[in-house]
Amino acid sequence: MTHFDTVEISRNGAVATLWLNRPELHNAFNETLIHELTRAAEQLQHDESVRVIVLAGRGKSFCAGADLDWMRRAAGFGEAENRRDAHALALLLKTFYRSNKPVIARIHGAAIAGGTGLAAVADIVVATPRASFGLSEVRLGLIPATIGPYVVEAIGLRQARRYFLSAERMTAATAHRLGLVHELVEEDELDVRVAAIAGELCRGGPYALAQCRDLLETLAHGSPWDNALLADTADRIAAIRTSPEAREGLAAFFEKRPAHWVQE
Repeated sequence: MTHFDTVEISRNGAVATLWLNRPELHNAFNETLIHELTRAAEQLQHDESVRVIVLAGRGKSFCAGADLDWMRRAAGFGEAENRRDAHALALLLKTFYRSNKPVIARIHGAAIAGGTGLAAVADIVVATPRASFGLSEVRLGLIPATIGPYVVEAIGLRQARRYFLSAERMTAATAHRLGLVHELVEEDELDVRVAAIAGELCRGGPYALAQCRDLLETLAHGSPWDNALLADTADRIAAIRTSPEAREGLAAFFEKRPAHWVQE
């Protein structure tokens, strides 16, 4: 396992938790954290023993946005350096969003700017009632550009108009109402609930879960009025029925036993 300075990986069976590990700075982004988080995510996605990735933060916050020292240095960058930095963050977000394994965001404390972006790229978000979210960029003369596509998908364009422009903080309850957060649980129940959801995900076939992600991407841009899309979905189920995983899953169901990928 690769050594990281700003990221920590812990394992519990098939579930890997990827910890942002700069607690003294509320896990704020700098170039090192962005690079290591991307490498760690790629590493876990290529590890066949990992079924679910949990994204979490050490200390009092999940991720409080950008590191002030990094922002100070970036203010003196030229266009080429700024482009390199921006594309590194874009790659990080894309890596989680397009993960071949389900991603759960475990959120407590502040999840601001890039922290809100990390929540938006996760498949499932579980947060405590005291968590807070926000898109603070315009107050610094910036825009929430790289995280924008994911936040708009999560909360919709109408709500994004408000929070992109106003930079208001969102309470956990508001984030839940808008669809950014799937569940709110008390802090002392957070790990138990995340583990329970991860356990449910591990009951799904690995190939089926990956194919579900691909299906969701297709459905996001389609319509039930699109006959080509309907034909494509029929072709997909016909193809996956003949896969070894589907044959094992159906056999396990009829034989009343766990499928071979389920760890009891």
